[in-house]
Amino acid sequence: MSDDVRNIVLGVVASGLFAALGWIARTYLWKRKLRRKQAFFGLPDNSESLLVVNRDPATAEPAVHRFDVFSLLELSALIKDCGAHVQVVTQDMVHQGFGERTEFCVGGPASNRRMVAHMAAMLPGVRVNIDPEPGPDRSAFRIGTELYRLEPGVTEYVLLARLTAGDRRDTRPVFLFCGQRAITNQAATRYLARHHERLARKHGSHSFVLLLKVVNSQAYGPDVVEVVGDVTRAAQTPLPVPAAEPSPGPAPAPAPASRKKQQKS
Repeated sequence: MSDDVRNIVLGVVASGLFAALGWIARTYLWKRKLRRKQAFFGLPDNSESLLVVNRDPATAEPAVHRFDVFSLLELSALIKDCGAHVQVVTQDMVHQGFGERTEFCVGGPASNRRMVAHMAAMLPGVRVNIDPEPGPDRSAFRIGTELYRLEPGVTEYVLLARLTAGDRRDTRPVFLFCGQRAITNQAATRYLARHHERLARKHGSHSFVLLLKVVNSQAYGPDVVEVVGDVTRAAQTPLPVPAAEPSPGPAPAPAPASRKKQQKS
């Protein structure tokens, strides 16, 4: 074998070896990234998840707002990327606890009964005004002592929460997307899809509740989102019970007539 042929063979072998090592490294990094994603969402391979669909409160018949449909599509893509399966159910057809399967619950308490149950059980420090009558506090969030009012199309708020029940390592999380409008629900799901790696690094497997602000949705849709803050502690702390006003005591009895005469004298 001549030197030229030997050099060519060695070059081909070296190229194949480096290509194999590169493929192994990329596969390892991809699998590690996938495992972290699966751990954050509680979606190991071939696991089952639950996608709870709300209803459009603007219609009398059962229907889903188009922005909520977009939210469901984005969540379905996340679930598929994790290699898991999803079952889609309506908000009034869920009759089971939480923790056995990862759950994604979309919609505020005015359109989702399941959200009402989750907030009562796990977010006692949050109140949402669901009064249908127009007013400055309609759809407003009260978190602890802070009030966040809705300005449709200008400033809108949404809660993005990852919650777990108990300390069991096999407990599946519940993700809540509780917005003042349907477009804010989509903004929260899109924010989660884009930033889940950063959220996983920061919070790990712990619960968190983020308050997001959707800015100028009438111009930018669900894309411009600001993080108002981490409101986990305030959201999970029960609101103080208003002190009952003291009941008025019995009226003093009138003085006897004889005593009145003595006082006059």
